[in-house]
Amino acid sequence: MRRIPAELIERYEREGYWTRETLGDMLADGLKKSPDAGFYVHSAVRPYSGTFGAVEHDARRLAAGLRERGVGAGDVVALQLPNWREAAVTFWASAFLGAVVVPIVHFYGRKELAHILATATPRVFVTTEEFGRLRYQPDLCAEVPIVALVGGEHESSGHVHAFEDLLAVEPMQGTVAADPAAPALIAFTSGTTRDPKGVIHSHQTLSFETRQLLENYPPDRGRQLTATPVGHFIGMLGAFLIPVLEGAPIDLCDVWDPGRVLALIERDGVSVGGGPPYFVTSLLDHPDCRPEHLSHFKTVGLGGSTVPAAVTRRLTDLGMFVFRSYGSTEHPSITGSRPDAPEDKRLFTDGDARPGVEIKLGPDGEIYSRGPDLCLGYIDDELTARAFDDDGWYRTGDIGVLDEDGYLTITDRKADVIIRGGENISALEVEEVLLAMPAVAEAVVVAAPDARLGERTAAVLRIRDGREMPTLDDVRAHFRSVGVATQKWPEELHRVPTGEDFPRTASGKVQKYVIRQQVAESAQRDVAAQQK
Repeated sequence: MRRIPAELIERYEREGYWTRETLGDMLADGLKKSPDAGFYVHSAVRPYSGTFGAVEHDARRLAAGLRERGVGAGDVVALQLPNWREAAVTFWASAFLGAVVVPIVHFYGRKELAHILATATPRVFVTTEEFGRLRYQPDLCAEVPIVALVGGEHESSGHVHAFEDLLAVEPMQGTVAADPAAPALIAFTSGTTRDPKGVIHSHQTLSFETRQLLENYPPDRGRQLTATPVGHFIGMLGAFLIPVLEGAPIDLCDVWDPGRVLALIERDGVSVGGGPPYFVTSLLDHPDCRPEHLSHFKTVGLGGSTVPAAVTRRLTDLGMFVFRSYGSTEHPSITGSRPDAPEDKRLFTDGDARPGVEIKLGPDGEIYSRGPDLCLGYIDDELTARAFDDDGWYRTGDIGVLDEDGYLTITDRKADVIIRGGENISALEVEEVLLAMPAVAEAVVVAAPDARLGERTAAVLRIRDGREMPTLDDVRAHFRSVGVATQKWPEELHRVPTGEDFPRTASGKVQKYVIRQQVAESAQRDVAAQQK
């Protein structure tokens, strides 16, 4: 764990940011206040319509079933599920038990899943036999004591159980006592490292993040649809924590289909509250989108990747209340604009510091942050030592500027990360997969601008003498064979001309910022050519 200075701990406790409440206590209290709030899953394969009370009942039955099998405070419960009711049951049950939850994005492939299970060593793993590209892989789960499968025809045998068979007849009452400063959640996020990093959050950091987000949301947001995967940190927070505190209905969809979402908006009056710009712009650009749909888009919070000013301006001109925010899995809410912030700050900056949060800029413009929602560190002690200092500051790896009013604008990233639709993709990981192709002598992967997703993965290749440049189909086939999640596959290819080299520093290091500029300029030229 990182070192948290005693004076910070004292301040966070004195100002009420950190309490003695566990995640299970916070959930139990919120669910008790709103048992009749609606819980809906909009899915072609596992639809559901019920209430908080009904889902909590099954969560407490699962908690009782797991407790009978020896699961308790501090044990790790991993889940890789789409946005289904069973994901909420598992998450809430784990919180009641004081267990450590490990959400896994449902489209992660074999490579990522193998790393996460080996690193987190869960006592329980909940998944499904099949959904889209997700497949149950028994060999990866052989060392997990309790495996539960949602759906399908699997019968309980040995350590593998049908999900429903783990639910006890009588629900567990109350919550299991846990240290609020202890780990409550480990979120794996891709970044500059070869494999996803395990980010550890405590009951205190996660509870504070939930409360402060709700307190800073604009009022009258309407009924919000959660499309972000619940295996992602912010998706789980927005789906299973914030609505419980708010007493607002939970609406989940497991597949993002703009046409179906527009029909859902028209039928049920739900809204999409934001996230990466793609979720909103894909609806606006769909041929079925009509003025009556726009009346449901009241408040849109944008983040997850660079937010173009053209997007915020477009949404504002359509009558939406738009604001931007900045954070990461490590530090979820660093900055954000309050509802009463001036319009130019909301639209064209990433906001000012959130409650309890401090930010400063290093000599090179790198953003340092610390606050009550900052994680405890990584599973990997070496990563923790590099990312945090002894005074409690987190080195974000992002570059920014602060205006005279304290509003932050992100201008660049030191880290080699592509943020595609809110998901982090490690450039290093993609490069290593590309280097396994026989024709590739050297590969550099950077973020390319994408109007829908914010960014996409662009690969620039130096080809071995006598070899042919692989096509995009060749690259896709290679990534499929390795088992890498589709979202990480390169979406555009560039070639270093024969006899030339990448731009490099005097020491021979590739100048990635130059390559990013070249790729962006190439995209601009292509757009200009299409407009002629």
